[in-house]
Amino acid sequence: MTSTTVAPGRPALRELLQATLKGCNNCGKCVRDCAFLQKNGTPNEISASFDPSDTKSLQRAFDCSLCGLCSELCPQGLDLEGFFLELRREAVDRGLGDFSQHKPLVTYEKLGTSRRFTLYHLPQGCTTIFFPGCSLSGTRPEGVKQIFATLQEADPGVGIVFDCCLKPSHSLGREQYVSARFEEMRGWLLQHGVKDVLVGCPNCQVMFERFGLGLKVRTVWEALADSGLQLEPVSGTVTVHDPCVIRNAAPVHQAVRTLLRRQGLTVQEMPHSGSKTICCGKGGAVNLLNPELAASWRELRKKEAAGRRIITYCAGCVQALGEQTPTNHLADLLFAPQLTMTGKKQGAGAPFTYLNRLRLKRAYQRKAGFAVTRERTFAPETGTGLLTTCICLLPACIAFMVFSSSLLGLINGTVSPAALIGIALIALVSLMPVFYRRLKGSQASDPVSE
Repeated sequence: MTSTTVAPGRPALRELLQATLKGCNNCGKCVRDCAFLQKNGTPNEISASFDPSDTKSLQRAFDCSLCGLCSELCPQGLDLEGFFLELRREAVDRGLGDFSQHKPLVTYEKLGTSRRFTLYHLPQGCTTIFFPGCSLSGTRPEGVKQIFATLQEADPGVGIVFDCCLKPSHSLGREQYVSARFEEMRGWLLQHGVKDVLVGCPNCQVMFERFGLGLKVRTVWEALADSGLQLEPVSGTVTVHDPCVIRNAAPVHQAVRTLLRRQGLTVQEMPHSGSKTICCGKGGAVNLLNPELAASWRELRKKEAAGRRIITYCAGCVQALGEQTPTNHLADLLFAPQLTMTGKKQGAGAPFTYLNRLRLKRAYQRKAGFAVTRERTFAPETGTGLLTTCICLLPACIAFMVFSSSLLGLINGTVSPAALIGIALIALVSLMPVFYRRLKGSQASDPVSE
């Protein structure tokens, strides 16, 4: 932090900055496999040039996929993933983390936590739930049904929850928003006796492990591997893309490969797999801000796959890698192996993901045997204080008062100057949201490449 006298506002960021400055010796091991670091320099160089008063410096971390490979490769054991996430949070705290390009992802998450798309179905005495996650529910609804049916055969007391884990906002640095929403969900589950969560999405796994205090988290792939599930056999050779967010979840990696081999498939590993896996290009929403950078990771994956069909267990990874090379979700392979191996089974994209989620919700709403049901209506505070609200309402109040004072004259057919001023003020107030959105959009410009 040699280029500035302005200190970061976040204590965690100050600690990580100092740790990176002292610990990173510019060895370059993390740079060789990372397009972001190749463009921006070593973690030490990024730390030394960081200036929280400079917009470009503050927004640079939004080009990082937060995949954690740098932390995995660092011989000094530095928390570099945490460092880049804290940089994003600092930008958000300073009002510089709102990018118009992120709107589709934020909207997708907002819908995922809304009353329209959420559903909590718990049988009597339920202690275990299946939490498929937004992406798996929208892109593989039949797979969700088959997985849940398998879980219920082993334990009829398993419940199901359709909701969003808030991982998109977490990666975008929206810390307070995520904390409020996730805590409400966690509290409700604990209050209703839930102790175990079986997730179908690696992002959900990470979120429940980090913030689900009191809840034990496991993946459905581990549960299915342990269940002795009989699978339709299929022959062929595949390779596995381990989602980067769970690069250190060795039991999950092993369970996935156990299921594939049980089905009769040969698994050949790519150079980057397990703890050394790479990002699909969607991590940290980099694909929305810097498509070229994201494409470089997809191209590397395509090269390493070398024509073999990629099997992964993240719906986002399927979408990203499927644009470059044959890629399928594990859920499709387990329950429709022949169609999957011949390339006839594909996941859905927008707008069908939304329709699939609604259809899946309605299907379970009609099912009997659930003692507790809810749709989520919780909305966290946005941080707008009373003073801010009054300031925002003041122009509207003035416009109304000016207009209403001349309303009697208008009724009698007299158009006074006050009436014209009132009408003009009302029109101006009505346009204020438009001007605000344009202003926010201009402020949230792309991180500038150096």
